[in-house]
Amino acid sequence: MVRYKEIHPGSIVFDFDCVVADTMEAFSRLAMADYGILVRSEDITSFAVEQCLDVSPRIVEEIFSRLLLAPLENNLKPMPHAVTVLTDIAACAPLTFITARPDREPVDRWLAHIFPADVYAKSRLVAMGNHDGKAAYVRELGLQYFVDDRLETCVELAEAGISPIVFAHPWNRGRHSFPSIDSWLGIKQWIHLYDCST
Repeated sequence: MVRYKEIHPGSIVFDFDCVVADTMEAFSRLAMADYGILVRSEDITSFAVEQCLDVSPRIVEEIFSRLLLAPLENNLKPMPHAVTVLTDIAACAPLTFITARPDREPVDRWLAHIFPADVYAKSRLVAMGNHDGKAAYVRELGLQYFVDDRLETCVELAEAGISPIVFAHPWNRGRHSFPSIDSWLGIKQWIHLYDCST
């Protein structure tokens, strides 16, 4: 497996949906609870969910709108081990999140809710409102590595000289040659967590 050498915790930035937040778990849960539609994670084989599921585009839009506007109220959960690993990283360097979501406030409230206060205080969040253009923000912040699940974003980052790390999901597996991880424990193995108490 292709991988990077040990990554300094102050040089990495994270996407939000499907990297920090378990957005597809929430999507599947709401689809079943409120619409009686069974969606398995392995069924989501395209980043554009409406292209791979036999679900009305209206329902897809309704569910994602709820998660965009009210992630806490709809019980959007963090990915397994994300909070623990990000807390470890925050002991060494500020946390940086860049999301394609248009509204910063719902994501900011969610981060404040899931993280201890001292970890949240060390986090910075950019809400772009667009999937494209993340590379400019990464360069502006002086960072080098970006964890994302969207392949088109990873291609753009690589072309801009930024090192992408693909968070593996059914919609991106086997479709790229970028370094990839499939869990937050995998991310932790790549990041050199220095003794930050000294």
